[in-house]
Amino acid sequence: MTPARGDHDARRIEVSEAVWRVLAERGFGGLTLRAVAAEMSATTGLLTHYFPNKRALLAYALDVLERRTADRPRPAAESVLAGGTPGDGAVAGLAMLRAVLLDALPLTPENAASNRIWVGSWDVALADPELAAEHAERYRRSRERIAGHVADAQRLGELSLEKPAEEVAAAVQGFVLGLVVQALFAPGEFPAARQAELLDGYLAAL
Repeated sequence: MTPARGDHDARRIEVSEAVWRVLAERGFGGLTLRAVAAEMSATTGLLTHYFPNKRALLAYALDVLERRTADRPRPAAESVLAGGTPGDGAVAGLAMLRAVLLDALPLTPENAASNRIWVGSWDVALADPELAAEHAERYRRSRERIAGHVADAQRLGELSLEKPAEEVAAAVQGFVLGLVVQALFAPGEFPAARQAELLDGYLAAL
């Protein structure tokens, strides 16, 4: 008998939660069908209905990571959004750009854990051309969102129009990713306050 749609969806949610817990505890290096099955108190045979091989599991894990990142709380951005209504300038421009970038940095234990998983995913993605292309597309979409905030700041006269928004966004993304790596490897040298200070200095130079 074919499982009801509701049962299938519930199982997918259970699988997603188990994949995330394994990623959080062991990173991509410890992500295996056996580890996910153990997390679910299930058999690896059950998981083969969803993942015929390790690569399918890795691709799914990257999607889970992206969804989790998109859905996580963003206090800095939410604070800016709470400061005004769309169209009045309070939710756009440089303030919004800064807030979005702050929320991407490992300023809290939760964000640090998420960023560790992201950095761990790079090696996995680079080892597979298809996964690498999918990861490149994720970062392209991120640059596109950053470029929108840069364009708003340029329109409001807060950033120079000397360079196209897309070019500025690429440089901004590179700076933030580099700061993430430094903060993860040397948290004592790059506490939250210093990360914010370095970001503010970078944005001021723009």
